[in-house]
Amino acid sequence: MIRVIIVDDHPVVRRGLRQIIEDEPDMEVAGEAKNAEECFSLVRKSDCTLVLLDITLPDKSGFDVLKQLKYEHPGLPVLILSIHPEDEYALRLIKAGASGYLMKEGAPDELVKAIRKVNAGGKYVSASLAEKLVSHLDAFDKPPHEDLSNREFQILCMIAQGKSLKSIAGELCVSDKTVSTYRSRIMEKMKMSNNSDLTRYALENHLV
Repeated sequence: MIRVIIVDDHPVVRRGLRQIIEDEPDMEVAGEAKNAEECFSLVRKSDCTLVLLDITLPDKSGFDVLKQLKYEHPGLPVLILSIHPEDEYALRLIKAGASGYLMKEGAPDELVKAIRKVNAGGKYVSASLAEKLVSHLDAFDKPPHEDLSNREFQILCMIAQGKSLKSIAGELCVSDKTVSTYRSRIMEKMKMSNNSDLTRYALENHLV
């Protein structure tokens, strides 16, 4: 039996996902979590075989949740379900240990297929993303943001969303000075001088 923990902060989304999963004879929902804290608690005390994770959570970044899950449970498959652009976020998350990436707008049967493949030890990406990944491997000229670390990329996106350094520090549980240091590194790597440049770049490249 495939036992899935659903991690999403929207009750309606969780209900829809539960219905799709429990309509399958070989699947069941082992629990639901609306934030990172509930996710970690459920995984530690349940015998789940897979985590279905939204990367936009109210208390912690999906990147950080994935990192901790893979640290505590390295063999546990994590399938990302997101509204964010797959051609950018998916590559980073798969490199960070995710077993697959699926857009929320995908069809229910695609979700079921992805869960079965990931639970069996495989990797799942959409056909369109697979093509983009191949193109990415063949490309010689990478866009500047691909040279950023995961944390730098995360902060770039948060700045582009209009968040202040103080609010970013609060969300990431780090000091204002640490965020400022990351911002300086981002500016240097991307050869930009202010937040407006970063925001414009993020919008033009569909990062937010």
